[in-house]
Amino acid sequence: MMFEIFAVVLLAGMAWLWLFSLRARETAVEAARRACIAEGVQLLDDTVALASFRPQRASSGTLALRRVYRFEFSDTGNNRLGGSVTLLGPAVQALYLEPHRGEAASRPVLR
Repeated sequence: MMFEIFAVVLLAGMAWLWLFSLRARETAVEAARRACIAEGVQLLDDTVALASFRPQRASSGTLALRRVYRFEFSDTGNNRLGGSVTLLGPAVQALYLEPHRGEAASRPVLR
Protein backbone atom coordinates (compact mmCIF):
# COMPACT_ATOMS: atom_id res chain seq x y z
CA MET A 1 0.00 0.00 0.00
CA MET A 2 2.79 2.42 0.90
CA PHE A 3 4.56 1.75 -2.41
CA GLU A 4 1.42 2.61 -4.39
CA ILE A 5 0.99 5.90 -2.54
CA PHE A 6 4.66 6.77 -3.12
CA ALA A 7 4.36 5.88 -6.82
CA VAL A 8 1.25 8.05 -7.27
CA VAL A 9 2.89 11.01 -5.49
CA LEU A 10 6.05 10.58 -7.57
CA LEU A 11 4.08 10.45 -10.82
CA ALA A 12 2.04 13.50 -9.82
CA GLY A 13 5.25 15.40 -9.05
CA MET A 14 6.77 14.43 -12.38
CA ALA A 15 3.61 15.52 -14.21
CA TRP A 16 3.65 18.87 -12.40
CA LEU A 17 7.34 19.41 -13.28
CA TRP A 18 6.66 18.52 -16.93
CA LEU A 19 3.72 20.95 -17.22
CA PHE A 20 5.64 23.70 -15.42
CA SER A 21 8.59 23.13 -17.79
CA LEU A 22 6.33 23.42 -20.85
CA ARG A 23 5.01 26.76 -19.60
CA ALA A 24 8.55 27.99 -18.90
CA ARG A 25 9.66 26.98 -22.40
CA GLU A 26 6.74 28.86 -23.97
CA THR A 27 7.67 31.92 -21.90
CA ALA A 28 11.26 31.66 -23.16
CA VAL A 29 10.14 31.31 -26.80
CA GLU A 30 7.91 34.37 -26.49
CA ALA A 31 10.68 36.42 -24.83
CA ALA A 32 13.16 35.45 -27.58
CA ARG A 33 10.59 36.26 -30.27
CA ARG A 34 9.88 39.72 -28.80
CA ALA A 35 13.59 40.50 -28.41
CA CYS A 36 14.30 39.51 -32.01
CA ILE A 37 11.45 41.68 -33.27
CA ALA A 38 12.69 44.62 -31.17
CA GLU A 39 16.24 44.20 -32.51
CA GLY A 40 15.13 43.74 -36.11
CA VAL A 41 16.58 40.24 -36.42
CA GLN A 42 15.01 36.89 -37.30
CA LEU A 43 14.48 34.14 -34.70
CA LEU A 44 15.61 30.94 -36.40
CA ASP A 45 13.64 27.70 -36.07
CA ASP A 46 11.16 29.53 -33.80
CA THR A 47 12.39 27.51 -30.82
CA VAL A 48 14.63 27.47 -27.75
CA ALA A 49 16.70 24.64 -26.24
CA LEU A 50 17.21 24.03 -22.53
CA ALA A 51 20.90 24.53 -21.68
CA SER A 52 20.82 24.62 -17.87
CA PHE A 53 18.36 23.64 -15.16
CA ARG A 54 19.05 24.04 -11.43
CA PRO A 55 17.53 25.32 -8.19
CA GLN A 56 18.41 28.86 -7.09
CA ARG A 57 17.26 31.27 -4.41
CA ALA A 58 15.13 34.15 -5.64
CA SER A 59 15.61 37.67 -4.25
CA SER A 60 12.72 36.99 -1.86
CA GLY A 61 14.65 34.06 -0.41
CA THR A 62 12.39 31.35 -1.81
CA LEU A 63 13.79 28.43 -3.75
CA ALA A 64 12.97 28.53 -7.48
CA LEU A 65 14.08 26.72 -10.62
CA ARG A 66 16.58 28.61 -12.78
CA ARG A 67 16.44 27.67 -16.44
CA VAL A 68 18.72 28.92 -19.21
CA TYR A 69 17.47 28.45 -22.76
CA ARG A 70 19.58 29.00 -25.88
CA PHE A 71 18.28 30.07 -29.27
CA GLU A 72 19.65 31.17 -32.62
CA PHE A 73 18.88 34.25 -34.67
CA SER A 74 20.11 35.85 -37.87
CA ASP A 75 20.73 39.49 -38.66
CA THR A 76 21.43 39.01 -42.38
CA GLY A 77 19.63 35.78 -43.23
CA ASN A 78 22.96 34.12 -44.09
CA ASN A 79 24.33 33.47 -40.61
CA ARG A 80 23.43 31.98 -37.24
CA LEU A 81 24.10 33.86 -34.03
CA GLY A 82 23.29 32.79 -30.50
CA GLY A 83 21.20 34.18 -27.72
CA SER A 84 20.02 33.07 -24.31
CA VAL A 85 16.99 33.56 -22.08
CA THR A 86 17.29 33.03 -18.31
CA LEU A 87 14.15 32.29 -16.30
CA LEU A 88 13.93 32.19 -12.52
CA GLY A 89 10.70 30.40 -11.73
CA PRO A 90 8.13 31.60 -14.27
CA ALA A 91 9.71 35.04 -14.83
CA VAL A 92 12.30 36.12 -17.40
CA GLN A 93 15.40 37.27 -15.51
CA ALA A 94 17.78 38.08 -18.39
CA LEU A 95 18.03 37.89 -22.18
CA TYR A 96 21.29 38.18 -24.13
CA LEU A 97 22.03 38.37 -27.86
CA GLU A 98 25.43 37.81 -29.47
CA PRO A 99 26.95 40.88 -31.14
CA HIS A 100 25.37 41.55 -34.52
CA ARG A 101 25.48 44.22 -37.22
CA GLY A 102 28.93 45.41 -36.22
CA GLU A 103 28.40 45.57 -32.45
CA ALA A 104 31.58 45.12 -30.45
CA ALA A 105 30.33 42.96 -27.57
CA SER A 106 27.40 40.93 -26.35
CA ARG A 107 24.92 42.97 -24.40
CA PRO A 108 21.85 42.22 -22.38
CA VAL A 109 18.57 42.97 -24.10
CA LEU A 110 16.65 42.50 -20.88
CA ARG A 111 18.15 42.52 -17.41
